[in-house]
Order: sequence, then structure tokens, then C-alpha cells
Amino acid sequence: MSIVDPPVGERGPLTQPTTGVVAASWALFAGITLLMLGNGLQVSLLGIRSQLEGFSVVVSGAIMASYFVGFLVGSRAAAKALASVGHIRVFAALASMASSAALVHGLIVHPLPWLLMRFTTGACMAGLYVVVESWINDLATNATRGRLLALYMVVSMGGLAGGQFLLNLADPRSAQLFIIASVLISLALVPVSLSGRGAPPTTVPEPMSLIQLIRSVPTGPAVSAMVGVAHGSLLGMGALYATRAGMSPARTAVFMFAPMAGGVVLQLPIGLLSDRVSRRVVMLGVSIGAAGMAALLLVVPAGGPTAMVLMFLVGGFSFPLYSLGIAYTNDWIRPEQAMGASASLVTINGLGAIAGPLVAAALITGFGTRMFFVALVLAHGAIALYLGYRVAFRAGIPLSGQGRFRPVPARASATVVALLARRNRQGAGTAEEPQPTEVGPAQVR
Repeated sequence: MSIVDPPVGERGPLTQPTTGVVAASWALFAGITLLMLGNGLQVSLLGIRSQLEGFSVVVSGAIMASYFVGFLVGSRAAAKALASVGHIRVFAALASMASSAALVHGLIVHPLPWLLMRFTTGACMAGLYVVVESWINDLATNATRGRLLALYMVVSMGGLAGGQFLLNLADPRSAQLFIIASVLISLALVPVSLSGRGAPPTTVPEPMSLIQLIRSVPTGPAVSAMVGVAHGSLLGMGALYATRAGMSPARTAVFMFAPMAGGVVLQLPIGLLSDRVSRRVVMLGVSIGAAGMAALLLVVPAGGPTAMVLMFLVGGFSFPLYSLGIAYTNDWIRPEQAMGASASLVTINGLGAIAGPLVAAALITGFGTRMFFVALVLAHGAIALYLGYRVAFRAGIPLSGQGRFRPVPARASATVVALLARRNRQGAGTAEEPQPTEVGPAQVR
């Protein structure tokens, strides 16, 4: 069943006044902020602590990759749970589990429990994202959809970035930071549980298999997979690299904050540019930019001001790639296919993210700490090579057929990605933009 707006005049959550929608969203965004602060703290803390405890790089990479394995499992299981027991109960159960997993990290310092708890955290966070994004989907109207999506992007990425500075609150060798992460995740329950809104309906997407998507729009899955490798390497192994390079926890916090801040600041300008010129050309340009900035990091002093600026630019060029790939895919498919297609994109991006920390760990183990940046160069370079071939030898969609860009967090679920497709095609009181209605052999891009 596709997601559609109710008829004009029908009462329901999608037809309430704009001010009511914005006011009703405060609980969700407060909960998202707390979740992302706790999750962002854990991401870097585990990388630092694993090195302080003497874990090998390969073991640390496996621990970080297990989060993305859990994320894939959780995103698939969450929809079934929502249909069975409802949104608030699912949110409460998953937040409690994620909070407990954070505590176990501090209580039992051993690779195997950490791997299992990181898997649990990934599964829980995937389910939590599905819950909050279902609510955003239900809250949105044509008039507010763009603002809610933009706010979701800023809050989720900003919370993840802000969590890095919580590393300065305590010694990473102690359990205190794990306790802080647990408390933040638990506190996310409060605004969501006290929200006066009813649970939104659960929607079932029109199926679109990965094979069907690859045949229809190969560029979308290809970019999504390679972006997953890049972001898995960056987020999973960045703090580990910084610790091995001799950075203090405070400097590591800045090192990890910089690319996330870049993603927030440059996401919208790059996206708006992609609405005015060929989206593939923009993706090609930013992938080359990300690879180039990562290559420069190989030759500048680790942890210095220049390195921080370059990390800002790496994130600024890299993080928009996921949103651009989704927007490009939505340019080529029917609106009712958006949720099914986005579910496939989330899956393939997750598989890439699992591979990212493992690839970076293998390179660091074999050739040295600075190979962390080589992993980023290779991932973004592969995107650039693929897109360069497509631009050179395959005709692209005309500008009149492109939808409008909307930023999407890298770990967004199919629900919010489908909401982006609705915004692209419906707009705020405007006529529907021309879109390809059929994908034939001459249109497969």
C-alpha cells in the first residue's frame, strides 16, 4: 500500500494546521536529540576505549561492523513489532535495551560481549529510527514536510556530532561515559512516552526487490553501497585512528565532530545545486572532492588545524552523497514504488557499512594507521570512477524530470526516504512535476 495524503477536509493527523504539526513534533525531536547524543558518544568512546584496552584493530573493526549488522536486522524486524504492539511500546522496549547495552559495555570489558552489545545497539537504533520516522511521516503535510525533513536531518546529525564533545566529561578508561550514554538513551523515553499524539498507522510498501531496482536504476544501488563503505569506515574507525595517532580524547572529539558538522553545513547547498544541474554530475564532483580531501589528509600533521578543516570537507562532500543517490533513484521510479525501493537502498547501504570498518581495519593492520584515509580515498574514488563512466557513456535524465532534493540522514529508514519522494512529487500546493512513468531499456540509468 502506498502512502497517500487523505482527501481535503478529512480530519486526521495529516490535515491539522501547520502550527499544530510543528508543536506536536517537539516530543519526537527531543527524543531523537537524546538518542543521537547517546549514540554519538558511544561511537567514539568504543573506538578510543578499544585501543586503550589493547584490542587489535581487526577485533575493533569487527565490533564496529557488528553495529551495522544489527541495524539491518533491526530495520527488518521493527515493522513487524510495530504492527503487533504499537509504536510507543516498541520505542520503550528498544530504548531500554539500547540503554542496557551501553551499561554492559562499561561493566564487561571484553571483545565478545562488546560485539554482541554493539549488535544489540544497532538493532535497537534501527527500530527506534523506524518509530520516530513513522511519526514524522504521520505529522507531515504538504506545507510542513520539507521543514520536518530538514529539521530531522539537522537534529539527527547535530545530535550525533554533539555527542562527540561528551567525551570530555569523564576519563574514557572509566565506566562513567557509558553510564552517561545509557542515561541519555533512557531519557529519550520521557518526551516520546508523554506525547499526546496517538500512534501513526503502519504502512506496507509496494514490493521492489533489489534485483528489480538494480535493473531499473543501477546508479542508485551502486552509490548507496559504496557510500555505506565510506561512512562505515569514517564513523566506525575514525576514533580508533585518532587514538592510534596519539590524539587526546578532547582532540578526538573535534576530529570526529568535524566531518559531521561538514555534512550538516554543506548538505543543503550541494542538494540545491543538484536541483539545477545534472544530479549525476554533482555526485561525481562531490565524490572526487571527498576522495581528494582524504588524500590530502595522508600528508598533513595528524590532529592539526589543517587536518580538522580537511575532515570537515570530507564529511561535507561525503554525507550528501547518500541523499543525492536516493533523490536520483526517486527521479526514476513511480511514487508508489518509493518505499519499497528505499527499503532496498537501506539494505545495500547497510551491507556496505558492514564492510567499511572491516576494510579499514585490514588496511590499517597491514600497512599502518594512516591507511584509514586510504580506505576513504578508495571508497569515494570507486564512486567517482563509476559515476564518471555513467556520465561519459550513458545519457542521464533531463532536468525537467528531476524531483527536488531533500536531505536524509545516512541511517534513515525506508519510511523517511519514501516521505522524501512524496515531497518531490507533490510539493506545497504545486502541480506534480514531470517524472518518468516507465523505465525502459533506453532509460535505465
